Amino acid sequence: MTAKVVITGIGVATPNGLGVDDYWAATRVGKNAIGPVTRFDAEQYPSKLAGEIHDFTAEDHLPSRLIPQTDRMTRLALVAADCAFEDAGVKPGDIPEFDMGVVTASASGGFEFGQNELKKLWGQGSQYVSAYQSFAWFYAVNSGQISIRNGMRGPSGVVVSDQAGGLDAIAQARRQIRKGSKLIFSGGFDASICPWGWVAQLAGGLMSTDENPERAYLPFDTDANGYVPGEGGALLILEDAEAARGRGATNIYGEIAGYGATFDPKPGSGREPGLRRAIEAALADAGLEPGDIDVVFADAAGTPELDRIEADAISAVFGAGRVPVTAPKTMTGRLYSGAAPVDVVAAVLAMREGLIPPTTNVTLSPEYDIDLVTGSARPAPVRAALVLARGYGGFNSAVVVRAAD
Repeated sequence: MTAKVVITGIGVATPNGLGVDDYWAATRVGKNAIGPVTRFDAEQYPSKLAGEIHDFTAEDHLPSRLIPQTDRMTRLALVAADCAFEDAGVKPGDIPEFDMGVVTASASGGFEFGQNELKKLWGQGSQYVSAYQSFAWFYAVNSGQISIRNGMRGPSGVVVSDQAGGLDAIAQARRQIRKGSKLIFSGGFDASICPWGWVAQLAGGLMSTDENPERAYLPFDTDANGYVPGEGGALLILEDAEAARGRGATNIYGEIAGYGATFDPKPGSGREPGLRRAIEAALADAGLEPGDIDVVFADAAGTPELDRIEADAISAVFGAGRVPVTAPKTMTGRLYSGAAPVDVVAAVLAMREGLIPPTTNVTLSPEYDIDLVTGSARPAPVRAALVLARGYGGFNSAVVVRAAD
């Protein structure tokens, strides 16, 4: 029998809440955290809004020696890891070091680190090679810092598949637990609200240029014109269900029950995008039928073409308007590889309360045959949820989260 892998601890940091309680209190009522960029002067850029975390001070949470060695993304992740350990009721020394590992995702958070290195280049040209080498392996630093700080010497790795990476990392963590690891940290964090990261995102042509925080990011809306970036993410502690109960874990949020991933065909090929197949693969892996899913947490790209692809995939699998769909990331902006792990957190909290959080500010376009939860939260029993994520360039990932027995 294949081992059940469950979530026993959560560390989350988003623009509308730090920690599980704050995040859920804001999300369940639709608290918008999108606003003007403050981390740098964005007046010269066409996009001026972001979802920023304003009430986080690394010096209040981390040793002073770590501050100059890390950037914002890593600091957020380190603090989230501490919170997840506390939430799970386990300390690093409670489990043998080789039985604990870290598998995370990253997509754009290294831009701030890279920008700092580039600043050094401007004054010291001889560091040209070392700076770019540093940026190349930065993605491994985030995972490595968590491992080193907590004495975790088991399986470790970083998945880079843009916004889909958070779900891909969780799936990889599930594999490692099924291979025998006792505990794996997984999820993702990103923080790229800096000039270099901003220019890189603008180059994709998908960012919203609307300056009204309540009208800038409108997935599935007639006025959709792009996304708003944000910073943050979530780290989850995953364990084998029997092992977790054996150590006395009482805070079991839910089970990672199914996973599917695909890659879109070459543009112009005439073939169907791969999202529908990813959904079907995740359901099959979980042993569930479409009717067993109580809510879908959408990727919600915020552009008409990508929204159409997602809505069509959901309708093809579940039927037109047959399953509630929500995108609480409209409150925070798209957090890149941190977005989907945050949606997993929202899914398990929705199960606990029996409440589907809303998609804020959006009026569903009649072009889409989906049951989008808008306006306010919707009371509903939630036993199984589907979380979707897509990455730039054709990545599609889907994870089924099921309530713990």
